This record gives sequence, C-alpha cells and structure tokens, in this order.
Amino acid sequence: MEKEFALKKFGAQLWTREKARPIRSRLGDVLESLRAGDVLAIDASGVEVFDFSFAAEFFGKTLSTLGVKYPGRFLIVEGLTDCARENLHQALEGLNLLMIERQADGLRLLGKVHPAAAATFAAILGSGEAVSAGALSRKLDVNLTAMNERLSKLSNLGIVRREKSSSASGREQYMYKVMG
Repeated sequence: MEKEFALKKFGAQLWTREKARPIRSRLGDVLESLRAGDVLAIDASGVEVFDFSFAAEFFGKTLSTLGVKYPGRFLIVEGLTDCARENLHQALEGLNLLMIERQADGLRLLGKVHPAAAATFAAILGSGEAVSAGALSRKLDVNLTAMNERLSKLSNLGIVRREKSSSASGREQYMYKVMG
C-alpha cells in the first residue's frame, strides 16, 4: 500500500527546525499506521522551497530512525523543486543519509550516495523482482561479505526491503527488493 503525505498543506515556504518538528511528529503518526512493505510518499508539490534546517529536522531525523522505529516501511519524496532538492541533498549528505526520490523517469537516490550503494540500488531496481545477495554479488562482481554489508546498510536506511525466503536447495536466505 502507498500513502501520500502532502507538505504543501504546511506552507509553500518551509523554514527552520521549529517549523519542521510538529510536521515530523505528524509524519511519524502516519508511518506508525503503516505496515512493513508499505510506502509513504512525501509529496513536495506546491512547496517552493524549504531550507537546510527544515530538511535536516524533518527528513534527517525521520530517516535516521526509520529502520529502527518503522522497520520495513519505505519513505520516498517526490515533487521537489530544484532549490528544495539541493537543500535536501545537502542536509542528507551532511548527516550521512540517503533516501529515494521518485521522478517522472523513475527512482533515484538523494543524499550521501556512495557509488557502491548506487550500483547495488540500480541492480536491485533493474532486476524488477526480489533478488538474493548471492545473485547481486555475482552480477556486480563483489564478494558476498561486502554485498551483505551493502545490503544491510541499505535495508537499515529504508532503501531496500529484506525478506526471508528459501533457496532452491531449501536453505533459508534473504531476498532484497525496492519498494513493494
């Protein structure tokens, strides 16, 4: 299931941490109501700009606890202006965080995006279905331990979802997918 959280109802220009705190609280209430696998899309359409402080408080604090407080839920953003995207990117990069932005041409990562994380995200997205760490390891020519570390980080950040599955030999394994 996907639910939308419209930022424009809080104003076209969103400034300061103080403005962001009560909005973040409302966002937390919505995240709490979702189940694992659900997507919450923050719609920034109609918001001309938000500053670095607002982005750090609203997005940064939410994302930093997403994997622990709301495991298995996806938080994405869409409808960003160029200015809002730049401020969000800078805030997330400074906090060593990343998130998914949905644009008309697909999904992309915003924030502190390491090339290895980008390649892993793209490989999962490109597979079109859940994929194992072993398959990703072979596809990206990375040892399995390194791949598991990448996937753990992306999972904890709410970028990919990890699900238990069984391999063809009947052994338990995890499968990874992006949203859904």
